[in-house]
Amino acid sequence: MELIKITEKDGQQLVSARELHEFLEIKDHFTQWIERMLEYGFNQSVDFEAVQIFLKASNGIGGTYKTDYALTLDCAKEISMLQRSDKGKQARQYFIACEKKLKQITTTQIDFTDPNVVLTLAQNWADENKRRLEAEKTIHLQAPKVAFAEAIVGSKNSILVGELAKLLHQNGVEIGQNRLFEWLRNKGYLCTIGEKYNQPSQYSLNLKIMEIKKTTYSKNDVLENSFTPKITPKGIEYFINKFIQTQPAIV
Repeated sequence: MELIKITEKDGQQLVSARELHEFLEIKDHFTQWIERMLEYGFNQSVDFEAVQIFLKASNGIGGTYKTDYALTLDCAKEISMLQRSDKGKQARQYFIACEKKLKQITTTQIDFTDPNVVLTLAQNWADENKRRLEAEKTIHLQAPKVAFAEAIVGSKNSILVGELAKLLHQNGVEIGQNRLFEWLRNKGYLCTIGEKYNQPSQYSLNLKIMEIKKTTYSKNDVLENSFTPKITPKGIEYFINKFIQTQPAIV
């Protein structure tokens, strides 16, 4: 029984990220979810390719083009493992079964009397097994951090830089407010000179990961303004993913 459609292109089996998202019953919006998943060390042109697909409107009249991602089976398996759910486990086992079936079909056409063929098959098996073990080890090590990230990804409110530092510190990232401000400046997320020092850079504003909170107050009967950088809900997810991927080197 076909749980998730698998297509073949240039001899490679591929899975639609949108169909996988639907099968896994992910509550997050597809775009938000897939961007988060693809940041776990997957590389374009190796593990996935962005494609444009036409989706019909629910009423059957017209439709629109949307971005989908063609995932390799290995990529689809690892993403399924990251979900830590029954559906994720089911999807992973299904992909493994599909791989085994393909190998059984392929091996009937292989000349096992050729020592070079046997050597190549052995090397391919060793490479695949090494990749699988490394992927499982990475997922195991990242599991607590992934759980932390997913727990607060749904935030709808912007937070202060100091609040983000506290969240990170509480979950094993050794960084305080001052060091986080320094890191943000060094990476170009905050301005470093002039009147806009410590305010979000145009880069951050364009990405919509930071915003400026303007406060007007009275000083000696004169109205003055203060500007405070804040991390948007999108930015919370963005920066947490940065720390999950690179810690401890990030600090």
